[in-house]
Amino acid sequence: MAGDLGSESHCREVVRRAMEEFGRIDVLVNNAGEQHPRKALEDIDSAQLERTFRTNFFGMFNLTREALPHMAAGGAIVNTTSVTAYRGSSHLIDYSATKGAIVAFTRSLSSAVVERGIRVNAVAPGPIWPPLIPASFSAEEVSTFGSKVPMRRPGQPEEVAPCYVFLASDDASYMTGQVLHPNGGEIING
Repeated sequence: MAGDLGSESHCREVVRRAMEEFGRIDVLVNNAGEQHPRKALEDIDSAQLERTFRTNFFGMFNLTREALPHMAAGGAIVNTTSVTAYRGSSHLIDYSATKGAIVAFTRSLSSAVVERGIRVNAVAPGPIWPPLIPASFSAEEVSTFGSKVPMRRPGQPEEVAPCYVFLASDDASYMTGQVLHPNGGEIING
C-alpha cells in the first residue's frame, strides 16, 4: 500500500485495510526511514529535522498506536533502528537522533505491553546495502561504504531479514525490549 507513513491518517488507513483484509494483526514490522547527510548541524534546517522525525519516528509511533488495539497475546512488534543510535554519525545527526528515539521507544513500549503478551524488539542494522545508500551518499562514499567494520563490507538485506523473522516468530518468545545488531562485527555497548 503506497503512501507516506509520516502521515497519521495514512497510518490509520494502513491498519484499517490490514484489518479489512486479514481480520487481525499478529506482527507489525516498522521499517520506514529516510536520511539526509549534512556536513554540520547548522546545515540541518527545521523542515529537514521535522521531516526525518515524521518519517522515522512519528510514523512508527502512529502505526503502532493504531495497530496495538488489534493485536492479541502472542503478537510481536519489530522496529528498525540503526547502529547510529549507539555510536552516532557526524553527518547523519538528525537520522541518528530518530534511531536513538526508536531504541527508547522499543524498550519503553516492551514493558508497557508485556502484560498483554505482546513482545516488542528491534533490529539495529548497519552498514547494510539498501537503495537508501546510493540515494543518500556521494559516489566516493558509496565506494567505501561498509569498509570500516571488521567484515570490511556492507551487509545485504538478505543477511538482515532473518533477524526480523526470528523476532517475529515464537522462537523469540522469551525476548522483549531487545535489539539485534547485524552490523559486520562492530561491537555495540548499550
